Amino acid sequence: MHRYLTFRIYFFNILSAILLVFAHSAAAAPSGGPYGPQAVNYEIPKANNIYYVAPDGDAAATGNELAAPTTLSSAISRVVSGDAIILRGGVYRMGDLKLNQGITLQPYQDENPVLKGTKVADQWEKVSDGVWRTKWTTLFPSEPMFWWRREREEHLTPLHRFNNDMVFFDGQFLQSAGAINELNENNYFIDYSSQHVYIGQDPSAHTVEITAHETALTRVSYDVHGKQTDKTGPKIRGISFLQYAWTALSFEGKRSFTHTDEPVDEPIGLADPATFGKQAVNTLLENVTIRFVGRVAGYFRGDGLVIRNSLFSDTGTEAVYIIGSSDVLVEHNIVERNNIEAITGYYASAVKIINQTYDVVVRDNIVKNHKQSVGVWYDIGNRDGVFINNYVENTDIGFFFEISRGATVAGNVFVNNKNGIRILNSADAYIYNNTFIDSMVKIDRTERSAEGDHFGWHPATGPGVEEREGHVLTNNLMIANNSVNGPLLVIEQTEKVCQRVPNSPMTHLNGNAYVRPASASSGQQAPLIEWMDTSATDCKARFNHLAEFQAALKNYAQDAIEISGDARSVLHAPDLANFSLLKPIPTNKETAMPTSVRKLLGWSKKEARKTVGATP
Repeated sequence: MHRYLTFRIYFFNILSAILLVFAHSAAAAPSGGPYGPQAVNYEIPKANNIYYVAPDGDAAATGNELAAPTTLSSAISRVVSGDAIILRGGVYRMGDLKLNQGITLQPYQDENPVLKGTKVADQWEKVSDGVWRTKWTTLFPSEPMFWWRREREEHLTPLHRFNNDMVFFDGQFLQSAGAINELNENNYFIDYSSQHVYIGQDPSAHTVEITAHETALTRVSYDVHGKQTDKTGPKIRGISFLQYAWTALSFEGKRSFTHTDEPVDEPIGLADPATFGKQAVNTLLENVTIRFVGRVAGYFRGDGLVIRNSLFSDTGTEAVYIIGSSDVLVEHNIVERNNIEAITGYYASAVKIINQTYDVVVRDNIVKNHKQSVGVWYDIGNRDGVFINNYVENTDIGFFFEISRGATVAGNVFVNNKNGIRILNSADAYIYNNTFIDSMVKIDRTERSAEGDHFGWHPATGPGVEEREGHVLTNNLMIANNSVNGPLLVIEQTEKVCQRVPNSPMTHLNGNAYVRPASASSGQQAPLIEWMDTSATDCKARFNHLAEFQAALKNYAQDAIEISGDARSVLHAPDLANFSLLKPIPTNKETAMPTSVRKLLGWSKKEARKTVGATP
């Protein structure tokens, strides 16, 4: 309990610091919070039946009285739709629970229930100097998905990284090692044949935890506990899920799946949205914490999903995975530190929205510290996504929109991302009034199609090769803090489609402001803009200054502006995350954002015409 209280103090100190930083920028499109889980004194909900549970509850008790709680697993087996489970505070070392009813799970008042997927390992023997081992039977060996390119990646990512076991030394996450002779204080080794876990530091007087459960809770679509599914998702509030081997929360669709299955394979191929996403609708996650999960914090399926004011951190290949679902809202969350095992070739993404989702809104979240991971990725066959008012920092790609159609990206702040936005093989991305600091915008297309694709049916769900166009990039503030940081904008396509698709993918490219220091010499300066050029052997044209681009392409950027400077030249205090402008950089009223986008952001008509960037 002492270590858990220490974590809560640490978490709320970090959260307070984040809110303090954003308070300096109250006018910026990211709201300034509150973000992440909030301290709430929960009232007992109105429910058909109330079940009280506790870590030391009695499985034989009914749980209908606060003074005589039952166990969580016992309550889960009894509840029906419309019931509620109230969790007393403390640590529940348990998992692999199954549920198919639309119920409520929440704390009792302001208590702090924590579900943990580990058990304490306290039986160790010293093998040799610097090596200790324990027998452990709940192991979770695994392997990469069939599409992982072993010949390209194994020298960077050893196969043992795909096992799902996790080991913690006094709460510190340890990386896996490939052999006993690789052990040090920061890793562990597992001999699966003998079922021994080895560590490289003396466990005496320390707490070592090892995963014992694959999942915390699975919302199944089949009969369980003698009940048929009611096709309604649960409401989960105020609960923490820590240290699960594979995933904390798993929502199934029409079929079950395991850690060795491809999770996105439902539907397979282009499908009517009325035929999927209906197995568990209207799920709510609120004030939930999920940390240190071997692969994915949560696989979510079901229309009407809401994920709000939650924290996802220190995850394997994804934090939030939303599959084949419509009318989804993700808001006011903190998502940080994905891909903690540095797996390569696995297309890691902190938030992955995949396979024909419709109208998924990601609004006003903090997404940061994903150096080896994409931030938010709408991938294959998605329609009409909305990504607004988010703060995205230190990712490989902040917002990635691939093989999909229709996205509104507005009012976001991107800081220190390799790519702030990337639009790949997609159509109709509308990008208005974002602020980019050392975060390139890239819009590109390739020859990739459903014919002979490595992933099979995936490209067939999105626009074809000749349909990848219709993009708008207007009134954005694009800043580089160094003249060699660039280009700020890349519009390109591969040589294989250079002549096949000669038309521009851009419908409008207007009103953007490009800010970059003057170079010490022309040889040190990166291009400001790269553009597709069908006459060039590599299909690329490079422009060092905006005036060169305007002269060459008279249909674009005639009302854009280039400013010599850096972030401090145009923003009040970027070092303190105050991204408001020192003075307006006016927009042309002819290029102001459409009414539909303005309403999404909550801006007045006057604000929308005032300036570029994410600060109205």
